[in-house]
Amino acid sequence: MRPSYQKITSHAFFSPGEDCLNAIIQAIEDAGKTIKICVFTISDDRISDAIVQAHQRGVNIRIITDNNKLHDAGSDIRELAARGLDVRIDKTRSHMHHKFAIFDETRVLTGSYNWTRSAAMHNHENILVTDNLSIVKDYSREFEKLWESMMTYNPGGKNRERYKEDEEY
Repeated sequence: MRPSYQKITSHAFFSPGEDCLNAIIQAIEDAGKTIKICVFTISDDRISDAIVQAHQRGVNIRIITDNNKLHDAGSDIRELAARGLDVRIDKTRSHMHHKFAIFDETRVLTGSYNWTRSAAMHNHENILVTDNLSIVKDYSREFEKLWESMMTYNPGGKNRERYKEDEEY
């Protein structure tokens, strides 16, 4: 019997322009069960709207993001958390600078692309989407490791800007 091999499909997208944005939105819309998002920030309302719509149709969504970016003008993280999405933030002064997402444990989207409007309009950025299960598993393991080490974000709570490292500065 011959070993079975996965047929891998991968696509690259580039900005400026809307190719990266459309790839993100399409992946969110195609997700049926789970989305794990691990990004530096989210400030593009078009992406946030797609996330909320996926959440409303029952997709389990978890978001990891950088604690310092919560307070940027235009950040959608507070709104996403207020709408009931599970959000965790790092607890350090260092940046959680990843930019990847995992969809239904079958596809990963990664690259330099920040999930911001300026990334679509002005920046030279990239995204790679692949269904290579070995890579999906690697990213999923990293997500779970980060998820366990991060702090739950409560937009109305008291977890703003108290971190272990504060005493060192």
